[in-house]
Amino acid sequence: WVWSAGLEAVATNEREGDVQGISAPTQTYYVIALPLRAALDTSDNLLDPARGARAALRVSPEFSLSAGRNVGYVRIQADASAYLPVGKAAVLAARVRFGSIPGAPIDDIAPSRRFYAGGGGSVRGFGYQEIGPRDSLGVPSGGRSLSEFSLEARVKTGLFGGGLSLVPFIDAGTVDAGTTPTFRGMRFGAGLGLRYQTGFGPIRLDVGTPLNRRPGESPVAVYVALGQAF
Repeated sequence: WVWSAGLEAVATNEREGDVQGISAPTQTYYVIALPLRAALDTSDNLLDPARGARAALRVSPEFSLSAGRNVGYVRIQADASAYLPVGKAAVLAARVRFGSIPGAPIDDIAPSRRFYAGGGGSVRGFGYQEIGPRDSLGVPSGGRSLSEFSLEARVKTGLFGGGLSLVPFIDAGTVDAGTTPTFRGMRFGAGLGLRYQTGFGPIRLDVGTPLNRRPGESPVAVYVALGQAF
């Protein structure tokens, strides 16, 4: 079991979308937050789990002041993942994530405090924070709810002294302006990854593609990192 509590004070100058295709002026947000987190980890390894499960809940009450308007809201995010060994050469891994921001209209929440999806630790096949509502200029504007799902198989090849694994994966996710996590507008990405085991954890290379790609989105995305995707 782990838990944490903190105090966060942020002053940020951000641009809130656009008005009829014309970029809006920047706006200053003053945010005070009390992030609280509790988590349970029964997995057998921090960077390369092969069995067990993880679950975490983050609740962050926040107070925001911008343009003379005061609002209060709560950012809630729940994560869970599970790892199941299959024989001696494979591990099935699954992950879910849900988020919600009740308490204030989306226009009163700083864009950086909203939910986004897409990227190597989210929905692979898409660019970073590429999934979700966009303004009329095509810029991601974030939302008040989030749903994500991932499934992958980590299969050892026996090559390079047993250090190389192949990882086929499929991810899905959506972001909505409402506060209730939904399946509307779900975006799907799939691909194949390589893992090379080192003394300090696996080096990860994932190549993904969006299965329901939209105009302007790249057909291929590549991610390189240390440790498994989740």
